[in-house]
Amino acid sequence: MSVVQTAIAEVGGGQREQKRQAAALLTETVLAGGVIQAFGCGHSEALAMEIAGRAGGLVPTNRIALRDIVLYGGSPLSELADPAIERRPEIAHRLYELAPIKPDDAFVIASNSGINGAVVEMALLAKQRGHRLIALTSAKHSAGVDSRHPSGKKLGEIADVVLDNGAPYGDAALPIPGGGAVGAISSITAALLAQQIVAEVVANLLAAGVTPPVYLSDNVPGGKEHNAVIEARYAGRIRRTA
Repeated sequence: MSVVQTAIAEVGGGQREQKRQAAALLTETVLAGGVIQAFGCGHSEALAMEIAGRAGGLVPTNRIALRDIVLYGGSPLSELADPAIERRPEIAHRLYELAPIKPDDAFVIASNSGINGAVVEMALLAKQRGHRLIALTSAKHSAGVDSRHPSGKKLGEIADVVLDNGAPYGDAALPIPGGGAVGAISSITAALLAQQIVAEVVANLLAAGVTPPVYLSDNVPGGKEHNAVIEARYAGRIRRTA
């Protein structure tokens, strides 16, 4: 798995200015009382899970997911069975309206290809509504495919800050004789980028003399109580679902 290890090393050690910019943007959001809204479809939802609601992460975070149209919007469960759901731009509007979003919130959106309708439309919607936007995408994959959004735009063309997850075209890194490949990279490197940014945000808050609103694990003594106190500051603005 040397190819995967190389990608991790390059992503982990590179893009320092972009990481600094992303952390600065999110630091400003937290200091202003805003929430970090995280969104991704398919396996890119792993990025949103890495940011929102986990031990060692920032409390003012919220995960937006396709299933929110069922959990909060009353859509039938069968709608999620549509294999093309993430290609439908109108889904982004439904998700945005259902989410507890405020004007001072920032967005972090992940998509390896950066071309599908729901992701591109969410990015456009976030910018139209005045939110700052960080994108995590594969520069190589995105450059090799056309947008599926009516605008022709891709995620990386819309964001204020773009972070390259280092994944190859097609995501999987290890070719198989006769065609195909295994060893997908994007979820691994996106998680690494997310943790690096969160760590830098925390460092920025400490430098500003602010106690970072960070989760403890519910599985350590006092963790659940600690988390409940901080979550209460953001009542109605963050959702924690499976």
